Amino acid sequence: MASNSPAPEGPSAYELDDRGAFPGPGGAEGGNDGPWEEWNPTEDSVRPVRGKHRVAKQRGGGLSRGGTVLGVGVIAAVGAGGMASAEGRPPVPISMPDVGGMADDLAGTLPDAASLPGVGDLISDTDSDSAAAGDAGTDASAAGPLTRAARTGSGADAGEALRSRILQQADAQKDAADQEARESAEHAALKAAEKDAAAHQKSAEKAAAAKKAAEMEAKREAEEAARKKAEAARLAELAKNFMAPVSSFTLTASFGQAGDRWAADHTGQDFAAPTGTPVKAVHSGTITQAGWAGSYGYRIVLTLDDGTELWFCHLSSMVKTSGKVGTGDVIGRVGATGNVTGPHLHLEVRPGAGDPIDPMPWLRDHGINV
Repeated sequence: MASNSPAPEGPSAYELDDRGAFPGPGGAEGGNDGPWEEWNPTEDSVRPVRGKHRVAKQRGGGLSRGGTVLGVGVIAAVGAGGMASAEGRPPVPISMPDVGGMADDLAGTLPDAASLPGVGDLISDTDSDSAAAGDAGTDASAAGPLTRAARTGSGADAGEALRSRILQQADAQKDAADQEARESAEHAALKAAEKDAAAHQKSAEKAAAAKKAAEMEAKREAEEAARKKAEAARLAELAKNFMAPVSSFTLTASFGQAGDRWAADHTGQDFAAPTGTPVKAVHSGTITQAGWAGSYGYRIVLTLDDGTELWFCHLSSMVKTSGKVGTGDVIGRVGATGNVTGPHLHLEVRPGAGDPIDPMPWLRDHGINV
């Protein structure tokens, strides 16, 4: 602590001796030969200064200041101890001098500043404030040793709480990362499952389409086979009811063929065969005409039940000239009568007794293989 030193002109009456005691005027040794006068601190303001007179500054509130210093030291020690505890290390021992005792001894040797002439009024308020501060410092000094352990424990608890909070935050972050990883894995698994399901669905649809196509193809083939079978049966049945007009023949002039022997294009199909070859009824019907027909020679007209007329021409003879006949009945014989160059059967087909059509398709449609 800073202090004012005595004036250099001579020893002050307020200096401490070697034992730290205040001897008072004249000293313990009776050593001041000159007369002693009371010093007036206001003397300089009323008369010229002829010399400096200094007095030691009153250390009012020495005890409170010592307590304040001690309180500051305690706080520093508590802070150091708390930091050491927070770092998991033992508190560092701190040695502090007993400033309070020294301040008390020093205060006991000094006079009360209020008793000094002209000074008491000036510093009375200051002493009151210093006393209040001293009391507060004393309270802080007294409270310091009591709260040091508590503060140390509080620091340890705060460090543990901080550690727990950090661990909790780390656990929360880890849990969040794990949750995000699980969600990502679940999302990826869901996407993979959806992709697999879509692939399986597409494969199943393709397989179903292929199966349906195969079934449709099999059905079509079965229907085609059934149709062919039915057609064969129909042709077979027709074969029983329809037959070729001659058994042995050679196809010569066909329908629509042009030639100088006819006034127009050929209107029927010629079956070349030897003269006298039997001519049979292609189907059951009624003979509606029989006789000479000019360029057709001898001709028989067989009218079927549906109105179709069949003309058998160039006959050498007519076996039946009227009435109903059945399929395969002989109605005449092959000849070369009329406008011909050789023996043959000229066959015409006239649906509804109208214009002639090509006999070959008509014969095939009715199951006759010609």
